[in-house]
Amino acid sequence: MDFYVILGLGRKSTLVEVKRAYKRLARRYHPDINPGDREAEAFFRRVTEAYETLRDPDRRQEYDAHGVRSHVSAPAAVEFQGFDFSGAVASGGASATFGELFSDVFEDTAERQTESDVVERGGDLYGEIALSFEEALQGAERRLTVTRLDVCDRCEGTGKRRAVEGRCDRCHGVGTTRWRRGHMVFSKACKHCGGSGRMRHRACGACGADGISPRDEDITIQLPAGINDGARLRVEAKGNAGRRVGATGDLYITARVAPHRVLHREGDDLHLQVPIAIHEAGLGANIDVPTLDGAVRLRVPPGTQTGQRFRLRARGVPSPHTGDRGDLIVEVRVVLPSIEDEQSKELLREFGRIHSSNPRKGLFEA
Repeated sequence: MDFYVILGLGRKSTLVEVKRAYKRLARRYHPDINPGDREAEAFFRRVTEAYETLRDPDRRQEYDAHGVRSHVSAPAAVEFQGFDFSGAVASGGASATFGELFSDVFEDTAERQTESDVVERGGDLYGEIALSFEEALQGAERRLTVTRLDVCDRCEGTGKRRAVEGRCDRCHGVGTTRWRRGHMVFSKACKHCGGSGRMRHRACGACGADGISPRDEDITIQLPAGINDGARLRVEAKGNAGRRVGATGDLYITARVAPHRVLHREGDDLHLQVPIAIHEAGLGANIDVPTLDGAVRLRVPPGTQTGQRFRLRARGVPSPHTGDRGDLIVEVRVVLPSIEDEQSKELLREFGRIHSSNPRKGLFEA
């Protein structure tokens, strides 16, 4: 077994981490702590062997260069052993096709592609968080319960549990498996014991030898101030754990921000339509405009037209990246009153006689 896996370390672990891992395992599996436990004693010997190798720079370098087992089992070479004419042909006689004679060889190649020891990266998880408009502008914190595949506690992600060393049941301790096709005999190293003929581990029953098992985890998500609708946050290594100590996937959270009753967001700027009376537009006025920080006084100059815009600096949304605030864009809409009394009508007629210019003059002229 890989020395790094035995100690629960990565290949770039420092000497301090190696010593710390050895002390942790020694306190758990030392024979003095587990008297009479042959499994603990056997595993402690492997821990000691791994520690003695990885703590020495020269031995570690040599081990990294030549002694590291890959998580992906090396293909078991199929060897042709010759012919056997001592008995009757059990399967595939002289009329057997080429594919029938060598089917086991081809099946062995396909089998290696689905071998359970293959390292796989864990899948990413996706979710959504609903926010009010005000929460999105101020920032918020959410606590989620995520069901994810995590490293199995029993086997620490390897998919295997240590066991009392014994003879391999598949190859009966020989280290190779043999089969016949017609009178031809083939052999290959036993994949269950790696060709050693001895079994030192057994499949982990808690995770079905996958090295991962489902569990619920509470995760706190910090949503930055100014987060926009549809923005996606990445929470590193909070997705599903990978098989055979593969890399862990990520968790992606999409923010869903509810619209505001009167404010409309574009980037970091906010837009607001404000109605004004006809006399305020004509004569000018100071009006109160609602903002995120409370009401602000806005000066409307005389002769203001419908659709005219005014910019209030730094009254918009804080940028989730820089923290700088956008602006508030106020667009005025001139609102005519309901004119029913004769006095108001006469005043408008008088106003029309004084200002008799045609606002549509030349509109349709080429």
